[in-house]
Amino acid sequence: MPARPISLARTTALLALLVALFATLLVSGAAAPADAATHGSRVVAEASAHKGKPYRYGAAGPSRFDCSGFTKYVYSRFGRTLPHSSTQQYKVSRKVAKSAKRAGDLIFTRNSSGRIGHVGIYAGSGKFWVAPKSGDVVKLQKIYTSNYVVGRP
Repeated sequence: MPARPISLARTTALLALLVALFATLLVSGAAAPADAATHGSRVVAEASAHKGKPYRYGAAGPSRFDCSGFTKYVYSRFGRTLPHSSTQQYKVSRKVAKSAKRAGDLIFTRNSSGRIGHVGIYAGSGKFWVAPKSGDVVKLQKIYTSNYVVGRP
């Protein structure tokens, strides 16, 4: 049985429906995740540009970093001012569920007493960019603990 041709009126109605649906998605903000993904990938690219720079306690770049100095510096490149303390950065960040984390988010690790002790920038695939400790350098590493929380500056 041959397919019936669609009338011009029906084609026009379907096209109008698609245009309306697309406009609704744009107005409702459904396009925001793509923008967020682009922002996150730019933050991760900036973080990666500092690979190999040495850790120094109290340093906030651009040639040396401690953990919060690193995140503070990277985010400053995007017009976001963060305090120079992992605890204070946690306080000013919007909290995000682990399952909703995305590239560019801040990963805050907690010590055994539950206090924030470290911060890095989530890169995806369970890894984050960090300035880990004295004698080390900025690097991409696996999130080494399940005792962490996520913040979005």
